[in-house]
Amino acid sequence: MNRRWMVLAVAVLVPVSVRQARGSTFVLDPSAFRHHVDFFNTMEPENIVNAIPNRAAWDWMVANVPFFECPDKRFEEIYYFRWWTFRKHIKQTPDGYVLTEFLDKVSHSGEYNTISCALGHHIYEGRWLCDGRYIDEYVRFWYTGHDGELQPHFHQYSHWATWALYRRYLVNQDKVFLTSLLDAFVKDYEAWEAERGLPNGLFWQYDVRDGMEESISGSRKAHNARPTLNSYMAATALAIAKVAALAGRESLAREYAGKAAKLKTLMHALLWDEDALFFKARFPNGALADVREEIGFIPWYFNLPEPDHSIAWKQFSDPQGFSAPMGITTAERRHPAFRSHGVGTCEWDGAVWPYATSQTLVGLANLLRDYEQEVVTVSDYFDALHTYARSHRYRGKPYIGEYLDEIDGTWLRPDSDRSRYYNHSTFCDLVIAGLAGLVPRADDTVQVHSLLPVDSWDWFCLDGVPYHGHTLTILWDRTGVKYGKGKGLRVFADGREIAAADRLISVQGELP
Repeated sequence: MNRRWMVLAVAVLVPVSVRQARGSTFVLDPSAFRHHVDFFNTMEPENIVNAIPNRAAWDWMVANVPFFECPDKRFEEIYYFRWWTFRKHIKQTPDGYVLTEFLDKVSHSGEYNTISCALGHHIYEGRWLCDGRYIDEYVRFWYTGHDGELQPHFHQYSHWATWALYRRYLVNQDKVFLTSLLDAFVKDYEAWEAERGLPNGLFWQYDVRDGMEESISGSRKAHNARPTLNSYMAATALAIAKVAALAGRESLAREYAGKAAKLKTLMHALLWDEDALFFKARFPNGALADVREEIGFIPWYFNLPEPDHSIAWKQFSDPQGFSAPMGITTAERRHPAFRSHGVGTCEWDGAVWPYATSQTLVGLANLLRDYEQEVVTVSDYFDALHTYARSHRYRGKPYIGEYLDEIDGTWLRPDSDRSRYYNHSTFCDLVIAGLAGLVPRADDTVQVHSLLPVDSWDWFCLDGVPYHGHTLTILWDRTGVKYGKGKGLRVFADGREIAAADRLISVQGELP
């Protein structure tokens, strides 16, 4: 057993009271991965320093993040690179910790350079940190940080933060924190109803306020009903219902469960195109857009579609649909307006955006686990995630920016300070909850459903995962030789085996 290193640096010292309990890694030696961080620190001068400078990055990661090992060292490198970049965006302010989207100050940001567009992604990624303060204080900033009210720029962009916070609760079980925000969640929902509600019960949004400007179907002026905000609001209502039930407010729980069910029904009736077999934007004149766009996969992020809607995913692996050599395109490639808007003004008309890739891969993982279908397989998930990892390169070094060319992977606007280390997507969460397969739940059953194809890696290990006050280890060892813990899939809680299988199948075990 390799004990976690004691971190003495003041910048990353973590009080036990705000940490998820974790004693040590069970299999992996953290020092074996330090070379990744040492290399990242040398890639370029550190021109912007927030709460945790490069020199403290390794100590912070040892104290906070799960460790991961796999045979594909380029893939493994990007896992650590994404934690290293996430840390760059943690900013300490007079109002507590916040996270930024851009390191450089941008004109459309609010206080402390904050932007709400990727807040859901930040919460999904940050839910795996041991130190809960970063997300706790960041979330309080948005929901109650303006004299106890919502931040004025909270609705500058669509978001699914309330749903993300419920999903985070399934990891850390902090009921007190979650329920303390219930009234703020309701205020947030009611504000969206007042600002973006349509007479038919759906919600409208400009493409630019979805963070998806210059799209084929979108408009900076028209009140289009889009799969984005409508999915977010259905999920938000469902999350409020669940949080209200946790708080013992049954009437409120019933009210918001009803809102979620009604909006889901409206989405199926008004945003599903029976001819194109896809969720689409609906224009104010009642017509559906004539293009399939990646936003049509977003309803699966929240498990909203019915089983027969799974046919939409035929477009995922179709080269005329969304499948391209360097990623998932934001519009179907067969459409005449594909990549027609130029380059340099945030085009979502076909180029690959990590923001959307992250959403689509969460939706694909849900489809593979929760739906009976024969349209896509775990190989589709693995191939897309692997391509996503491959795209994280620029001039031979790890890189994450805004968007990239779907054919050759060229980053668009890569030399802009605004784009460097762009915190607008997830990756580590896709490895932990997707590829390795940890499915967060409210009860004490640990469910692992790996999306690794049986004919791919012979081994991998995810170690030191904080979960329900315990430390989880998930490993796959085809022969049992690599880790010496037995052949096949093994799941450990605090070093004790709780689930196992000889094959890569879904397994469950109870926490000690």
